[in-house]
Amino acid sequence: MFPDPRINGVSQALPVRNQVRDQGMFAGTRAPAPPTFRWTPQDTWTWALIAVFATLTRFIGLTNATSSGTPVFDEKHYVPQAWDMVESWFNPVLGGIESNPGFGLVVHPPLAKQIIALGEMVFGYTPLGWRVMAALFGTLTVLTVMALTRRLSGSTVVTFIAGIIATADGVLLVSARFGMLDIFQVFFITAAAWTLVRDHQQMHHRLHTAAVTASEFGPRFGFRWWRFTTGVLLGLALSVKWSGLYYIAFFGLASVFLDLWLRKRYGARRYIVGTLRNDVLPALASLVLLPALLYIWSWRAWFASETSVYRHANSDGTIEGSSFLSLLPDSVAGWLHYHFSVLEFHGSLTSSAGHSHPWDSKPWSWLVAGRPILYYSSTDIECAVGDTCRRMIYLFGTPAIWWLTVPVIFWALWSLIIRKQRAYIVPLVAFAAGFLPWLAAYDRQMYFFYAAALAPFIVVMLALTCGELWQRGTMLKNGLTTGSMAVVGYVALVVTMFLAFSPILYGYLIPDSVFDSLMWLPSWR
Repeated sequence: MFPDPRINGVSQALPVRNQVRDQGMFAGTRAPAPPTFRWTPQDTWTWALIAVFATLTRFIGLTNATSSGTPVFDEKHYVPQAWDMVESWFNPVLGGIESNPGFGLVVHPPLAKQIIALGEMVFGYTPLGWRVMAALFGTLTVLTVMALTRRLSGSTVVTFIAGIIATADGVLLVSARFGMLDIFQVFFITAAAWTLVRDHQQMHHRLHTAAVTASEFGPRFGFRWWRFTTGVLLGLALSVKWSGLYYIAFFGLASVFLDLWLRKRYGARRYIVGTLRNDVLPALASLVLLPALLYIWSWRAWFASETSVYRHANSDGTIEGSSFLSLLPDSVAGWLHYHFSVLEFHGSLTSSAGHSHPWDSKPWSWLVAGRPILYYSSTDIECAVGDTCRRMIYLFGTPAIWWLTVPVIFWALWSLIIRKQRAYIVPLVAFAAGFLPWLAAYDRQMYFFYAAALAPFIVVMLALTCGELWQRGTMLKNGLTTGSMAVVGYVALVVTMFLAFSPILYGYLIPDSVFDSLMWLPSWR
């Protein structure tokens, strides 16, 4: 499906374009050999370098931004809930429960809070305890972006570019430095996209090595561990936030349509019927049923405890006798009642119902990071420069990355539809899963952190585009092309902007005048 990954090293970074044309999905009448991957010393040092910088950027100063040593922003909900789990810990398998939904706003599934609780078990109820797991998952997210890019491009340099851009993105950075839920879901979604690509490439290998000739429906693929793993990761994403449902739907459809293409490519005469017969039910089992079961598993502590919220909602009269829930077993009725109450809560957060928030932002503003969200603020601080100073932390998209979101999406669509470059399929599908459903709920109160899951796929598409540009243009005396020099300039701009805006990403103490100089747009304030 994707470029021939036999490209390694700096001098061979570009063939993303040429390989997709020559060795990709629609390369002639004879099915091409699927890509094979070789790890090289260049891969080792580039990955090690990004791993070091990703770790440093996420962990340095991790505990600085607090409210007199207590959580800030939405940490105030999730951190105490995670600590509830620590204090009510049953055993390593079950974990613990959140005990106070009225005060703590328990309106999300428990998995991310269970992960935060692991850090709190080790480091206590401290800023390090409630942020260490987010920083770890943030580092892993950068590496997973690289893994996905490596599979799509087959290029060491394109992968390295993706790692630099991901490390320098303010959204991925700040999401990884607070004890909130988003970075955990972002990691699981990005990893699911990677395993989805791995599954498709493995099926491509199976068909090619089997030397399948024209047949009626095409062969059965057998058990697919990579697709099974994709289902596990999607189930974990759903167990962090319900928005994981969107990725289950979009990735499930993508998996089936990629199977359909393979059957057509390798000569199945009735490839649509073959896909319906052989692929749809296994896909539903791995990508729908398995995530649903894992979601239920994430509530295991709730079912195990007699004091869980709504655990006995049926028997204690919370559920009305006329409700169909009253006919169900006590634990099932209570669990479903809990879900209906959460659904009602989310459904009530609409602008038309009178709810408003100063940092509300709609999906179209996410495309240019037009309305960041303030996580931490300390103002009117006396400082030595004769001016008042402040410390501010925003969930803020690096402009050199996010301001290219719309152009790179159009380029990816053009490349996919007109130029038949299939490497853009999965990033586009994943971006659509994280963006389009929110357009349908435009009346709902929304925030920029909903867009965190878009960041990895923006980065991947930017990196693939840089790969195409790398060897274009006139050859210069230094051995690089004008295209590669443009890519180097762009990556340098990304890093420069990351450093320039780092005061509002890390919360440095800066004069008000410096802060004002960083507020380029009125909507950023």
